[in-house]
Amino acid sequence: MANPVTTTADAVEPAPPHKHPYHLVDPSPWPLVAAFSAGAMLFGIVMWAHYGIQWIFGVGLLGVLATMFFWWRDVIRESKQPGVHTPIVRIGLRYGMSLFIASEVMFFVAFFWAYFHFALYPEHVAGATTRIWPPHGILTFDPFGLPFLNTMILLLSGCTVTWAHHALLEGDRKGLIQGLSLTVLLGLSFTGFQAFEYAEAPFKFSGGGIYPSTFFLATGFHGFHVIVGTIFLAVCLFRAMRGDFTPRRHFGFEAAAWYWHFVDVVWLFLFVCIYVFGAGEIAHH
Repeated sequence: MANPVTTTADAVEPAPPHKHPYHLVDPSPWPLVAAFSAGAMLFGIVMWAHYGIQWIFGVGLLGVLATMFFWWRDVIRESKQPGVHTPIVRIGLRYGMSLFIASEVMFFVAFFWAYFHFALYPEHVAGATTRIWPPHGILTFDPFGLPFLNTMILLLSGCTVTWAHHALLEGDRKGLIQGLSLTVLLGLSFTGFQAFEYAEAPFKFSGGGIYPSTFFLATGFHGFHVIVGTIFLAVCLFRAMRGDFTPRRHFGFEAAAWYWHFVDVVWLFLFVCIYVFGAGEIAHH
């Protein structure tokens, strides 16, 4: 028997407390705090790199994390006020998430561009004497070993998050929680296997030339996105247990699902282009 998550508030869209359906943001300190915290992080990176002073970066990082927590807390509270997150406001939130994902796509376009610049024209590699990719002396991963297992994990996680989404739309709270729980566990599994893969890598980030640099930059940045997406879904799981989502009002979960599918698609490109296309002499442990 499905556990319904519908509420009477779903039946009728509450009237906005003002005379228009648009988004008027209440005065908030978080944009200013975020700007100063991000500036402190950037200044802290410079001080850390040149003078070994680390505490400035730590303060900036704590400020950014605190801003994220409290700002999103305020948005959740705002969404629970009758008539504030109107259909037009929710469309604006969807546009914002879509543009954010589009900006993330551009990051990976740059990484793939760097990779294929050298993979298709290996003579551009400094000191190269032959047209070989990966460069001579680089041992690579077996693409159908651990990388293929991680591919299956992410594809399965895409299925479980879709299951959770459909369960939410059908009013099945138990299915929603089960699907989200499995997705979070699969995300953690992917991160664990990738950490093991990095530990066993036959090449190192520093001193190994262009191949390790492009490999770790592209796959590591994707791994960071998996960690962020896992945290995103874990927060959604907590909110689902608390009963925050309804079949009509669940944009927070919907945004997390979009982000997770984006992470899945990027990994498929990484697997094909870097692990399969870029496979050279396989390292055997």
